[in-house]
Amino acid sequence: MTLTESKTVEFKREYTEELKKTVTAFVNTDGGKIYIGVEDDGSICGVNNPDEVMMQVTNSIRDSIPDATLFTEVEIEEIGGKSVVIVNIQRGTARPYYLSGKGIRPEGVFLRQGASTVPATDTAILKMIKETSGDSYEEARSLNQDLTFRETTAYFAKRGLAFEESQKKTLHFIGDDGTYTNLALLLSDQCAHTTKLAVFEGAKKTIFKDRHEFSGSLLYQVEEIFTFIDRFNSVRAEFKGLDRIDTRDYPPEAIREALLNAVVHRDYSFSESTLINIFDDRIEFVTIGGLVKGISLDDILLGISILRNRNLANVFYRLKLIEAYGIGMPKIMSCYDNYDIKPKIEVTDNAFKITLPNTDRYFAIPVPEQKTTLSEREKQVLQLLKEKEFIVRKEVETATGVSQSTAITLLRGMQEKGLLKKLGSGKLVKYKSGL
Repeated sequence: MTLTESKTVEFKREYTEELKKTVTAFVNTDGGKIYIGVEDDGSICGVNNPDEVMMQVTNSIRDSIPDATLFTEVEIEEIGGKSVVIVNIQRGTARPYYLSGKGIRPEGVFLRQGASTVPATDTAILKMIKETSGDSYEEARSLNQDLTFRETTAYFAKRGLAFEESQKKTLHFIGDDGTYTNLALLLSDQCAHTTKLAVFEGAKKTIFKDRHEFSGSLLYQVEEIFTFIDRFNSVRAEFKGLDRIDTRDYPPEAIREALLNAVVHRDYSFSESTLINIFDDRIEFVTIGGLVKGISLDDILLGISILRNRNLANVFYRLKLIEAYGIGMPKIMSCYDNYDIKPKIEVTDNAFKITLPNTDRYFAIPVPEQKTTLSEREKQVLQLLKEKEFIVRKEVETATGVSQSTAITLLRGMQEKGLLKKLGSGKLVKYKSGL
């Protein structure tokens, strides 16, 4: 035998548990062969019980790296008159493969470097995930498979929805390979993506009044952040006649939509936090990740939506947190229809920023009074009131040529429109202009 150990060849004198690491390394790299019954120098020592060794190898792969069984084949070959067990391994199609007891992390994922088996780095693991899963972050396998869903389960229950194994598969929390996806990570209690919120005094980032970092399931973060912002959304009272009308500094609907936009549409392949800054005159929502390729800012303002995180958006839609795709931005803008200042949107290649102005700092635009279209009979009645201060029903009957009942209906309708005011009762009732 003239083979030597290399990136695709490994010699083992006998079967040991370390063999499964080598199998993982080969299936994650370029494939290869493991010869059991061969010394490190290439000399043949053989194995005394090849059938038993072959069974040990097969069981080890099945129990420790179940997804790799499709890419391995174990056989016995006579070399130099001695029995050698050979494990043939192909490069896998759904890398990274990992030891089931260790998970998708360096202590469970191995690669071949030269003739050595080494733990994969986090960077190498992420690269393999991206290569096999494409550019969709939420559909890729989560590096952390030890996930719990206490907050998400409670949220689903509050909405009267089940959140069992079947729902996790349907909603893409669990991928086709039976592992948790990054979507599951985002909605798990272990979610590593955070939102940082800062409150500043005045209009500049000079003096901190308060700050907080929110973590955990994105569903939990949304509720906690909205409640936190609400503490700084002051209420002011206005009076119209005897009626008191309470107005908030920021339309709650605009805050809600801006927050949901920041959570649902950000690029989670970046680890940086979403930023929310509250000033005296504005609130800024800064989301990591620019616009999705193929869409412009004008498209967004028109309500056109291309989802970066389609599965995440679907979960929020199922939970009725978002009503429909693409209406968030128009909703935000419509909240400021009656103000002389509008929300500001800024976009770079890697960030998206929405600024909501404090409505208390700007003038409200008066709402135009609704114009009333007058019928010919109503015009005749109003013409009478130009000639005299008061009129009675009989005068209306004569001027318009209608019956008593029709005149009563006409006068009642004009009162409802605010065109007339009724004075007195019974036979003494009379009418004056309500304009």
